Amino acid sequence: MEPLDTLGRPLHDLRISVTDRCNFRCTYCMPKEVFGRDYAFLPKEQVLSFEEIERAARAFVALGVEKLRITGGEPLVRRELPTLIAELAALRTPDGRPLDLTLTTNGAALAALAGPLADAGLRRVTVSLDSLDDAVFGAMNGVDFPVARVLDGVDAALEAGLTPVKINMVVRRGINESSVVPMARWARETGVVLRFIEYMDVGHSNGWRLDEVVPAQELIDLVSGVWPAEPADPSYRGEVAGRWTYLDGLGEFGIISSVTRPFCRDCTRARLSADGKLYTCLFAVAGRDVRAVLRDGSSDEELVTFLAEVWRARDDRYSELRSQSTSDLPKVEMFAMGG
Repeated sequence: MEPLDTLGRPLHDLRISVTDRCNFRCTYCMPKEVFGRDYAFLPKEQVLSFEEIERAARAFVALGVEKLRITGGEPLVRRELPTLIAELAALRTPDGRPLDLTLTTNGAALAALAGPLADAGLRRVTVSLDSLDDAVFGAMNGVDFPVARVLDGVDAALEAGLTPVKINMVVRRGINESSVVPMARWARETGVVLRFIEYMDVGHSNGWRLDEVVPAQELIDLVSGVWPAEPADPSYRGEVAGRWTYLDGLGEFGIISSVTRPFCRDCTRARLSADGKLYTCLFAVAGRDVRAVLRDGSSDEELVTFLAEVWRARDDRYSELRSQSTSDLPKVEMFAMGG
């Protein structure tokens, strides 16, 4: 049973947040001026257990989900995470295929955990890294975390076989656009896939302004002006990043352009927050309470029915409709829903 939403989009991707906590304070997600030492994160009893996450994931897989991405917050701060990875890696699609099980991390703890995660069944990893320059990276991550420790994590992921390793770089004008070409050079030399992300109006605490967005075309021109590249076909329906391959054969880069080139019409992803809320758009103002269904004695069949009904009612296309009025809505913070 694969439900379609009101725009005919299937449910193929699920992002699961395992914690709302993070050890960074990135300016575009959890600015330290808002999320300081006194900020109250979720108490343990409100966070989904591994058993509840696995049960929810099974229900989503029954509805057509083929890709699971573990997110946060910062997922590697969740204790015993390889245990959950092993449980999710054991899941199969209705026709018996393994899932595409991936994880997005800031890389701070990846050097120590890449091996155990790979052993548990994780297939790939995406690392957030906004510059190779320590001063610029520190200005973005908010805690002066050194680039070298993230690069150690990338090396560990490559060594563990969590490939292709993808690197997400949020580009914010006036802060790190000068790092675009150096990051592209490093990615080509290292063999990782770099993806540039337009600075987005996620949540309502990051002070988003349109004039701080570096548009996709400008990013493409910056990189292809040094290493000529051509557009490539999507790898699958609903792929978030537009792909560009280098003409000299040394890999590719991607552009995630939610602001200037919305891809709502092919969006096939849902998000399950750490406290069990189901969000059908990254820019949602509210979610549906899956945790209540997991804890009220409902059967697996009833859980599947609930999720299917939520998806069938989905009509989200925020990025296509984006305006100043929608940007000012009190949207859920990205770290809370699982970006």
